[in-house]
Amino acid sequence: MRILIFGSTGLLGKALLSEQPKTHQVVGLGSKDADIRAVAQVSEVISQHAPDYIILAAAYTDVDGCETNRQLAWDVNCAGAVHVARSAALAGARLAFLSTDYVFDGAKRTPYEAEDARAPTTVYGKTKADAEEQILQLAPDSLVVRTSWVFGVGGKCFPETMLRLAQTKAEIAVVDDQRGCPTYTIDLARALYLLIDRGARGIVHATNQGDCTWFEFADEIMRQASLAVRILPTTSERFLRPARRPKYSVLSPRSAEKLGVELPPWKDALRRYLAQRSDSTLRVADT
Repeated sequence: MRILIFGSTGLLGKALLSEQPKTHQVVGLGSKDADIRAVAQVSEVISQHAPDYIILAAAYTDVDGCETNRQLAWDVNCAGAVHVARSAALAGARLAFLSTDYVFDGAKRTPYEAEDARAPTTVYGKTKADAEEQILQLAPDSLVVRTSWVFGVGGKCFPETMLRLAQTKAEIAVVDDQRGCPTYTIDLARALYLLIDRGARGIVHATNQGDCTWFEFADEIMRQASLAVRILPTTSERFLRPARRPKYSVLSPRSAEKLGVELPPWKDALRRYLAQRSDSTLRVADT
């Protein structure tokens, strides 16, 4: 199978390239190779590579930035995604679109199922929710994979931020009233390839097993990294940001489990992330 990735320079994109199955021919494109906002560019690269499957991991993921750069958010996350979906359909290629827990408002207190109604409260969430709807209308056999709290080596993510703060701080305050599912890019990439191979379509939730608050996540990071940094619980009200985060955005794994896809527990994923990060740091130091 020939697979074309839009967004291969991002956190997930890098993992998709490193974890690509030997049975597939995978080509990755960054924004410099193809701007998904440009219809002609999208059409041209898809025609050039003639993929059987396209993974759309390119997005404007700065949640707060989306609130102040609304047009850019819509142009990339919605219009750009639809450009890719339409060009994929014309080329006879299947599409996997990466979406988010932010399509929900966080009002539930039980895990969100794939069929639950969308109710985004942020610009980022609204752009992704609208893209989901349009893509599935345009190409009903497309795969929409919702995930959350993504972390991985090679870019900005929550564990990286915590570890850098720990270099200069003895105490770090972290919100303890937002709950979700941390997701390691390596595990997500492997799950995505499995879903593609199994012909998945429609909406599927894919996160590492288990859930936690940001405070609990940060505390576990320090514990596993053996750092004597005190993590202090605080509230969202003390960290006001342009985009209101959902208080509860745990995604149910049921849709993925029905397809025989199950990601490892998030604490195990964190352990492997820390090992990968350490290994990559050592390699850089050796060069």
